[in-house]
Amino acid sequence: MKKRRCYIYTRVSTSMQVEGYSLEAQKERLRKYADFQEMVIVGEYSDEGKSGKSIEGRQEFMQMLRDIEEGKDRVEFVLVYKLSRFGRNAADVLNSLQRMQDFGVNLICVEDGIDSSKDSGKLMISVLSAVAEIERENILVQTMEGRRQKARDGKWNGGFAPYGYKLLNGELEIAEDEAEIIRIIFDKYIHTNMGVNGIAAYLNEHGYKKKKRQNNTLDAFATSFIKGVLDNPIYCGKLAFGRRKTERVPGKRNEFRIVKQDSYILSDGIHEAIISEDDWNLAKQKRNINGVKHEKIHSLEHEHILSGILKCPICGKGMYGNVNRKKKKDETFYKDYFYYACKHRYYVNGHKCDYRKQWNEEKVNDAVAEVIKKLVNNPKFEAAIRAKINSKIDTGELETEHENLKKQLRQVLGAKNRLGQQMDNLDISDKMYDRKYQDMQDRLNGLYDEIERLESLIDDIVSRKEYIRQQKISEDGVYQYLLYFDKLYDKFTDMEKKEFMNSFVERVDIYEDEQPNGRFLKHIKFKFPVFFDGEEIQELSWDNETTVETIVLLERKGQ
Repeated sequence: MKKRRCYIYTRVSTSMQVEGYSLEAQKERLRKYADFQEMVIVGEYSDEGKSGKSIEGRQEFMQMLRDIEEGKDRVEFVLVYKLSRFGRNAADVLNSLQRMQDFGVNLICVEDGIDSSKDSGKLMISVLSAVAEIERENILVQTMEGRRQKARDGKWNGGFAPYGYKLLNGELEIAEDEAEIIRIIFDKYIHTNMGVNGIAAYLNEHGYKKKKRQNNTLDAFATSFIKGVLDNPIYCGKLAFGRRKTERVPGKRNEFRIVKQDSYILSDGIHEAIISEDDWNLAKQKRNINGVKHEKIHSLEHEHILSGILKCPICGKGMYGNVNRKKKKDETFYKDYFYYACKHRYYVNGHKCDYRKQWNEEKVNDAVAEVIKKLVNNPKFEAAIRAKINSKIDTGELETEHENLKKQLRQVLGAKNRLGQQMDNLDISDKMYDRKYQDMQDRLNGLYDEIERLESLIDDIVSRKEYIRQQKISEDGVYQYLLYFDKLYDKFTDMEKKEFMNSFVERVDIYEDEQPNGRFLKHIKFKFPVFFDGEEIQELSWDNETTVETIVLLERKGQ
């Protein structure tokens, strides 16, 4: 049997050099797994001391992806110790996985028991990678809160000291050789007609040199430097925190930009000011008039999350997402309006469906998500779901039938072998040889027919057991997601939200019009059972309010 070829990838961050996570411990575990699964390791890649926040900078990881794309070793799998070793950013994990799968290579997370070649494997990877990202973000939130408090106390938060200051025992002190430049910049900007370009030119032309610091190498003054000085309240004795925020570029999974914030912490610093607060305010007024550019706003990448799942209240067929783009008189576009509508392709009582109402996508999507959030936030839900995940597959009857069929097959195979021996032992000189041989051959043909029948039945049993197992895996994947639904859903892209809804929700029915109480959801059917009020249910109906009273009340409150 030809052994499957694989790579192994290991990674430790500088903070993860602990027992069980060391590179050698990971490699040993992966080698044992490969040996047990009869895989041959044709390449090993390892990154030490690299952050899992992004794949950028992980040289060995990037080389592995390039080798896969070039078909260097014709591997089928990449083995990692845990998903957190592959990466901790959900988008990067999924993008890297897609790059591998485009070339027929799947990911196996040995300790997590995840195989992306199996059903629901990718969903499980989405969930677990997103959970890991949430954990990392929680640590970041705690760290950021500590920094915010430090800013409120007027203390420097670390990093390079701004130009004009130096650090002494972690506190800012005026660097007089640099402070002179700061005073000139504010004086020229406030008391002359010079703008930022003019001030930069003035400093360069009059022989002023910018002192080289750890964070810059140019001794000339650029306009960006002048702007940064004029916009920084540090120079009037204030400390600002949170003036800029790193945000994901809309429509891009792995691109980020720094965006200025209108609201941020501004407190009195314990450091000495270089300019007066009056001069700072005068400079700020001039900058607000002449120097501030607004950020361009780009629309997000959009998916019609409930397309096909949402049903027309007249014909009962799927409603699909649409977009309405209208131009203004100046040829620019209004904000895109996304909505669900019936395609009017089906007939009701001999007439084509005439349901014309357009339903705002955001409104419908949020309502369905809110119902699911209400379900999962029930205190008894988590315990019931975990019990469901940990429950064993009930294939007792199939197992019994499988064993009986295998026993019958063994008996028939035994009879076939004995009959074959009897045929071999026939005396060719016996005058009845031909008749006896033909009789035995007929019986042998009958045994072969029976073997074929039993093997077919066994194959059917195996297929049915595998279907039940895969169904269980799919259910467990959805249930794992549901445990973290309120934390994950808002963080996922529209595409990931759509994938989940298609995995979990079979159909959503609505009323023809919004009800007087603001309700429009009529019925939701799930693909897998959920738990509500101590019961296992698969459908919610707003025509039977006794079963969904709590959810209905929530929907009313949100209107």
